[in-house]
Amino acid sequence: MGVYESINSRLEKIDIIITSFMNKWGVTLLRYSLGIIYVWFGALKPLGLSPAQELVENTVYWFEDPKTFVPILGVWEIVIGITICIKPLIRVALFLLLIQMPGTFLPLILFPEVCFTNFPFGLTLEGQYIVKNLIIISAAIVVGSTVRKDISFSN
Repeated sequence: MGVYESINSRLEKIDIIITSFMNKWGVTLLRYSLGIIYVWFGALKPLGLSPAQELVENTVYWFEDPKTFVPILGVWEIVIGITICIKPLIRVALFLLLIQMPGTFLPLILFPEVCFTNFPFGLTLEGQYIVKNLIIISAAIVVGSTVRKDISFSN
């Protein structure tokens, strides 16, 4: 066996170890990451520490008292975070997330001047905060794909 084949063989073994680890733990780590993010960001709202507080209050101007809506939203997010970490409750988390997520995109429509420096691609920090929810939606879909044990995935 030549040097190239020996290096290739070792790299193949390393690749198998790494991808096996990712296959075994990826969705679990993704699920707990979502849970941590939801609990963390949610907890900031009732404590009055959320950097998104003013944006949320302005977005839900129709609510009787937008200042009381923010802590309620925070508790909602904490519940999403906790339930997504508990396997039998993943469906509950996904349902709550499905209801919550569309509202997170409302500022893009209601306050484009707050979300964009140069429409449609130049995002402000607030705009970036909102658009990152696309990753959360995709991660939730991946986690949701695991709730049925009778479905096997193969490529």
